[in-house]
This record gives sequence, structure tokens and C-alpha cells, in this order.
Amino acid sequence: MCWKCGKNIDLSAGIYRTSTCPTCGADLHSCKNCKFYAPGSHYDCHESVDEIVTDKERANFCDYFSARAEFKNAAENSAASKIQEARNAFNSLFN
Repeated sequence: MCWKCGKNIDLSAGIYRTSTCPTCGADLHSCKNCKFYAPGSHYDCHESVDEIVTDKERANFCDYFSARAEFKNAAENSAASKIQEARNAFNSLFN
């Protein structure tokens, strides 16, 4: 699944450093698309990486990368639901 747009990605061909999402063009071999990505952990990763990756949304050379199957980040889901609630409240002003 793409970290940016949420579309399912065919993993049968594998994800390489240059792989991008066919829908939104986001880099797929990035921290935000890795199952070990954990904001707040050491270098935001559950693996014992030696170097920090500063841009978590861009492709990188991390050897620990493993594609995340789906996103269950409660904080991101909560933020998305708050945004949707705000949109609905705003749109209701004009109905």
C-alpha cells in the first residue's frame, strides 16, 4: 500500500530504490512505506539502523526496508478523520 495515497501496490515485482507509486508518484522504498517505521523510536525505526535517514518520504538505500502491508497508524487515522470532520462542518454551513 502506498504511504501517500493509500492505493494498493502490486508487490509481486518487488520494490526497489527507484520504485514509485503508479497513482501518485511517491517513492515506495522510503521509511514511511516500511513496516519498521516507528516515529519516536531511535531514528524513527524499530531496526537498529546506524545512520539517520533525514527525509522519511524519499527513496533511500536502507537494507532493512520491508514493505508495509497496510497502515494502522492511529495518529494518522485520527488526523484524517478530524480533517474530514472539519470539511463536513464547513460544507454544512453552505447547505
